[in-house]
Parts: sequence; C-alpha cells; structure tokens
Amino acid sequence: VQLQASGGGLVQAGGSLRLSCAASGITSSRYLMGRYRQAPGKQRELVATISGGDSITYAVSVKGRFTISRDLAKNTGYLQMNSLKLDDTAVYSCMVNTWGKIDWGRGTQVTVSS
Repeated sequence: VQLQASGGGLVQAGGSLRLSCAASGITSSRYLMGRYRQAPGKQRELVATISGGDSITYAVSVKGRFTISRDLAKNTGYLQMNSLKLDDTAVYSCMVNTWGKIDWGRGTQVTVSS
C-alpha cells in the first residue's frame, strides 16, 4: 500500500484547508483511514479516523471544525479543516490499517498564521 498525501500549506487563522490522502495497492474497502498530526516539540496526536464501516471519530480539539471523509471509488481520504487555529499547525500524516497491516504516508505541513 502506498499513500500519497497532498493539500497542506499556509493559511491564516480562521481559514480552511483540505488534505487528501490517495491510497494505492489496497484491494479491500474494509480499511480504516486515520489522520495524525505532530507539532514541533509535541507528541503525535490522532486527529480523526474513518473505519471500513464509515464510523468516524475525532479528537476533541478538532471536533466541529474538521471533517474526515473518503471516496472509496478513488481510494482517497479527505480531511476538511475549517476554522483553523494557530494550534493546528503541525505535520499531518495519513495512515491506513488494512486487516491489521498499517501503512503510513509522508506527512504534509500545515501552518496556520495569525
């Protein structure tokens, strides 16, 4: 499985960004896709997940502002990030868990400025 992440960048506080994570080499739709982030000097944090059955979870810090979704036909996951805050600045990574096998994509930088 290979994951190609895109969509990071610089945005002002209050703005929006959408991250994409395209997965190739997946042969099943029953996989969990997760989004993590790591800010400088901080531990990696789970941001959101979407399961094979489309169950969704969010970190408390992003609930109500971020939306995770995916297009199974494209094997692509999305993280819509609205009302961005300075604290959302981090490197965002995507992960897929396919029957216990975990693959990671390269992180993409999101920088929120004041």
